[in-house]
Amino acid sequence: MPQLFVLTLSLIPWIPAFLCRVTTVDEFAVLEGRSLTVPCHYEPQYASYVKYWCQGRTREFCTSLARTDEPRSANPADDKVSIFDDPVQLLFTVTMNDLKVEASGWYMCGVEIGGVWSADAVAFTNIKVIHGMSVVNSRLSGEEGSSVAVECLYSERYRESEKKWCRSGNRSTCLLTDSEGSYEGASVAIKDDRTGAFTVTLKKLQMGDTGWYWCSAGQQQIAVHVLVTQRPSTTAVSMTSTPIPNESFAQLPPPKHITKESWTSHGHILESLLVCSSLMLLVGLAILARKMWKLHKQDPVLRQVKEMKARFNEHSRDDLQDAAVVFLNRDSQDIHMY
Repeated sequence: MPQLFVLTLSLIPWIPAFLCRVTTVDEFAVLEGRSLTVPCHYEPQYASYVKYWCQGRTREFCTSLARTDEPRSANPADDKVSIFDDPVQLLFTVTMNDLKVEASGWYMCGVEIGGVWSADAVAFTNIKVIHGMSVVNSRLSGEEGSSVAVECLYSERYRESEKKWCRSGNRSTCLLTDSEGSYEGASVAIKDDRTGAFTVTLKKLQMGDTGWYWCSAGQQQIAVHVLVTQRPSTTAVSMTSTPIPNESFAQLPPPKHITKESWTSHGHILESLLVCSSLMLLVGLAILARKMWKLHKQDPVLRQVKEMKARFNEHSRDDLQDAAVVFLNRDSQDIHMY
């Protein structure tokens, strides 16, 4: 029983660490000579507490590097280590500048609780400072005819080293910076700021530029993949969005709207046509009537003569069939009958 009591008392300082946590990223990797900012998140009850940053693997043997209760520098960027607390976001950040390889190791975000029976709320992270290279984005893409920029990062020891941009698998394509740290070509430009990064700009991209490349500083190199996509065609869009009018219809004047005035003028034309047609019909009827009247008014005597002549012609044909022919001889008064 006494042993259980002692064990319970020994665990009391650790209880806040489990119930009220501080969290951060487990591991960081950064190039030598560059800066690193570490975020440390805490619970709301710790908003007014002192925060600190120290180097070490345990609470008991941790070398303090920065605290929020210490005076802040006028220019934190010049400090080796700086700390800033934001109670609104429940977050404090630690920035380490100009890191060296020997700075690699375990670090701790801590909230100072204080008191005999309470342990600080802490979180550990492992920082690895390496020499070599990295890129901001190892995969880039751009449309045909456009440009893309590759940002290649290098550690401090390669500051004065020659920088290269090469197509993977073909060292003869490598482009090198000059003594000023730059290269300018028709399709590629390289600019080294001598502060830990150089930028490669690929101009006027072509479909054949798709592939793997690598940027290099000294003996270090890092791979980058570039994808060139085809520029979308605008021809099909323009033809569908602006239809071409039919030429035969385009030459025709637009149809005129029927108005009261136009309808009145058309009515006068119709009336004139009707009057002319009526006059022509009357003239025709008058001519026909006149001819009929002349036929009706012919001389009745002449009409009777024509009728008698017609009857005589009919009788003369019948009598000739039965009559005898008589010839008179002037020399003799004899009459010969046949």
